[in-house]
Amino acid sequence: MLKLATGLLMLATLEGTAAFTAGGAVRPTSAPRFGMEPICMAASPPPSGWDMNAITPDGKLKQRVQGLTRKTWQFSNLEKDRVQVALQSEGRPVKADIELWIGPDWTPFKMKAYSEDGKLRPIRTLVGTRNKAAKIEVRNEGEYEFPFDAASNYATEAMAKIPHEIPMGSEGERVDGGAIRSQNLKPETERLEVVLNTEGRQLNARIELLAGPNNPKQTFEVFTNNGELNSLCVCFNTPDAGNTVRVVNVAPLEFPCFFYCKEI
Repeated sequence: MLKLATGLLMLATLEGTAAFTAGGAVRPTSAPRFGMEPICMAASPPPSGWDMNAITPDGKLKQRVQGLTRKTWQFSNLEKDRVQVALQSEGRPVKADIELWIGPDWTPFKMKAYSEDGKLRPIRTLVGTRNKAAKIEVRNEGEYEFPFDAASNYATEAMAKIPHEIPMGSEGERVDGGAIRSQNLKPETERLEVVLNTEGRQLNARIELLAGPNNPKQTFEVFTNNGELNSLCVCFNTPDAGNTVRVVNVAPLEFPCFFYCKEI
């Protein structure tokens, strides 16, 4: 009888448990989340007339420049005096020489350009052709592992006015030969347009975008025999805060230049 009573008690206990589980409301347990929260990325600067897509909307003027090779673009319209050049990579460094050729053996404008990240900070500049038939050469000074895309075309009417509008709309700063000038950028600045020119004398200068002390993210170094006809006009992307633009006049004391900038 004791064994029978014990067996009946165990059976009742099991049935009660099953009934409670089946009839009772079971509160589901939420599974732990192991996925990463989305990361808020910095917004890219809005498209502008400086971008490569503005130079060649259909992509026909864009050329791939492998390491240690060069590409050229021919311009023969004597009514226009300004061309636009853009270089960009897939995120790798860009190191290039940009030259203006007029005639068979005259190179009145030479520029060395460097960017730590050719996608985040592409190379963008305007070059004066002096209303002459001209050719633009872009030479990749990097190794074979560092190719980039380049394009050049006549600047639109609005873009061609920038080298004159920025000096007229901002107070310039004189930079004597051998002198250095720097300016801190506002944290909200997304794009910086810079013009370096002279009163017709030679222009031999370097301009750098710094993030931290002596940490150049992008550099342009220019030489031209006439800084009025061939002023240096470039555009920097500033995707992060804490940037400084620094200008170094490499020319002797008797060749000052003038520095103008516009933060956007």
